[in-house]
Amino acid sequence: MASDVQPHRRRFVITARAAASFDPLGRSVAAARAFVRDTLQGWGFADIVDDAVVLTSELVTNAVVHAGTRAEVLCLRAEDGVRVEVADRYPERELPLRHPGERPYADPDRESGRGLMLCAALATRWGVEYTATHKHVWFRIDLPDRPVGTRSAGPVVPDRLLPLADSRVRVAVLQVDAGDCVSAWNEDAEHVFGYAAEKVVGRPLAELAAWPQTPGTGTGIAEALRLSRWEGSYGIRGADGRVIPVYASHLRVRDAHGEPSIVCLLVHDDERALLQTPVRVPVSDQLSEPRPADPFEVFIGSPAPDDLDGLLQRTVERARDMLEADAAFLLLATDDETELEVRATTGLPSTRQRFARVPVEAGTNRYGSARMPAVHDDLAAVPGAVPLLESTGMRSVVTVPLKVEGRLTGSLGVAAEVPGRYSNEEALRLQFAADRIALAVESARLGELERLRRGSLSFLVEASDLLAGTLDRDQTLALMAQMTVPTLATWCAVYTIADQSSDPFLSYVLHEDEERIDGLKELLSRVSPPEPVREAGARPWHETALAVGGETVILPLLARNRVIGLLTLGKPSEEHFRQEILELAEDLSRRAALALDNARLYSERTAISRSLQRSLLPPGSPAIPGMEVEVIYRAAGEGNEVGGDFYDVFPIRDGAYGFAIGDVCGTGPEAAAVTGLARHALRLLAREGLGGPAVLERLNAAILDEGARSRFLTLLYGELHPQPDGSALMKVVCAGHPLPLRLRPNGEVLPAADPQPLLGVIEDLDLYEQTVTLDAGDVLLCVTDGVTERREGTRMLGDDGLAEVLTTCTGLTAGAVAARVLRAVERFAAEPASDDMAILALRVPQQREGD
Repeated sequence: MASDVQPHRRRFVITARAAASFDPLGRSVAAARAFVRDTLQGWGFADIVDDAVVLTSELVTNAVVHAGTRAEVLCLRAEDGVRVEVADRYPERELPLRHPGERPYADPDRESGRGLMLCAALATRWGVEYTATHKHVWFRIDLPDRPVGTRSAGPVVPDRLLPLADSRVRVAVLQVDAGDCVSAWNEDAEHVFGYAAEKVVGRPLAELAAWPQTPGTGTGIAEALRLSRWEGSYGIRGADGRVIPVYASHLRVRDAHGEPSIVCLLVHDDERALLQTPVRVPVSDQLSEPRPADPFEVFIGSPAPDDLDGLLQRTVERARDMLEADAAFLLLATDDETELEVRATTGLPSTRQRFARVPVEAGTNRYGSARMPAVHDDLAAVPGAVPLLESTGMRSVVTVPLKVEGRLTGSLGVAAEVPGRYSNEEALRLQFAADRIALAVESARLGELERLRRGSLSFLVEASDLLAGTLDRDQTLALMAQMTVPTLATWCAVYTIADQSSDPFLSYVLHEDEERIDGLKELLSRVSPPEPVREAGARPWHETALAVGGETVILPLLARNRVIGLLTLGKPSEEHFRQEILELAEDLSRRAALALDNARLYSERTAISRSLQRSLLPPGSPAIPGMEVEVIYRAAGEGNEVGGDFYDVFPIRDGAYGFAIGDVCGTGPEAAAVTGLARHALRLLAREGLGGPAVLERLNAAILDEGARSRFLTLLYGELHPQPDGSALMKVVCAGHPLPLRLRPNGEVLPAADPQPLLGVIEDLDLYEQTVTLDAGDVLLCVTDGVTERREGTRMLGDDGLAEVLTTCTGLTAGAVAARVLRAVERFAAEPASDDMAILALRVPQQREGD
């Protein structure tokens, strides 16, 4: 089945393919996104990467999460687009049908069919194919139609319309090696950027470049350096620390030895005409009759820039030249038409004002509104009439609105340093030009917003995956900062709030220039932390202006109806935050706040669990005269210090000591609760003077009294009485537990007790104790079934295997015996132990000669 509405078909000739399979696991979705992103970036399809990644994410999620099968992803490249196929092994899951009166394909609020709805919205063509064993969902995305630069000749134009350039034109030429490091730097580059060649050669270009990082609106620097050709705008940080806007043309070449490198030509951004590739003009158009001049092209010039920033910059330059002004500026309106955002200037400190906002209605009369043309003869007489021009030296200004279908979309203005420069005649000329370009500007703006929206969606999907992948607080803080810098801001600081009565604490700082992190942290430490505010959204933080400089905004980290921290974003003094970036940061802050609070809750509960578990462990083993005692304990499960296995060695009275080793059914906290009951009951009953059988019978009754919470347990309990002759008398009861083993000095291994019924199953027990005398050199080894039931496939260590290990321990101390048994258990299988394990070794040392 294919989509209902299909555009004209292009011939799809496959020129490359890439395929991968993904297991039905949650992490496979992120892996599939990375596969498609890397594949399309490698093919040079950066313009359609975000759409393809979003669609692949939805389709693979349907396969591995909802259908629970392997997903097979196939990417096919053609000259004019890409086709991606996602196959799963669930052909019974049919395509959602469209019934009368229902929305087509799916509802965005439901999980079912959302991937197909996205295909219908984003793909050029798509379809679903069924076989007996597979279901294939495919989509095709064509590359956007855009002119391709070729050799061409421009028309003859008046000198006053020629592009402006310095009297001494400088073209910086640098070469970048395969490792993305600068390998050559010419004299013009030294003059333009202020660096001597020896200061730059060998440094990564990424350290110098201030690359546009708005998600979805451009290719990253690493990707751009991999393309055979690239052309566009970015910034280079000069030796004085300021960002110099440049227009660049990159060409990837190889030397005689086959080593690739990139040759980069760079000029000042306002001299982009020197490098900008002209639009290809078809031969048929060149030979045809001349067509009437387009008013838009007459004003903008041909070819027109194909990106919004280039179009706006060309507009202000043409407006300035047309009215012979000293400066010009263009602002775009927000969707609600309440504010105007500075997007392009010339003759002004543009980088300082870029993305700054001013209100549409600045006064009560027509001259205070951007909705009507306005001429100001002298700004000195009306301070604040044009906030953008304050402290710039401009005296006279004319502004006109940009409108599309009666809706305000922007404002265009020109200014001069002398008063009385402009009249209504100049306002009419400028309005005529504004009317010619308004539709093109609005179309380019909407295209940029759509790319930003799609890029933001891809960015948030990746961020959510990363944040959901950890419960470590410090790692969550680091991820928050790393996702923010440099994509959204130049630097970032995260403040955390322990509780409602605590002040914000500076927990993490990150700057895109790693050498500035320590200095930034020191500067922020001198400033009082920002005040926590529950209101969502970004707000300015003016207190940092003197200490740090630039624009700083604060976003609250809200989770579970309380402020748990603050996310602080900063830009250099010459830049402002775009509203779209702040909205994206707000979305990120919500996800990050929940991840940070989850990490906090996990850490708190882990600390509580460990504290409670430690309270169940014996405080320590007493020193028993004439005996060596060694205990090794291992609890199964991550974060568990106590499980179902337990041990204890304690004094009963003078000359008498109790020891126990047991195993509660199961592992984890539930088993640990019965462990605590058993260990404390043993100590209490034994010190009341009860014998071994009586102690275990009363413990059995206590366990049964727990009702549904009770668990049966096996237990080896004994009393130890050191004797004057150096031996040790033991009275033991083995209630369903692995039998204790006695090692004689001659290497003989024998059971030291008989098996009896376990505890917690039946009420009436008839237990008895057995007496064992350990002579000099004898060892009594007691273990839980985590030792004897250690498995490797179908093999099990068992009682016989344990006895063989113990045979090799003659002459060893109690500590050495326990350590050798543990080592044998660990080496028996490659996998970590899945059961709790306790080892108790008691030894009567041999008397030395002369003692």
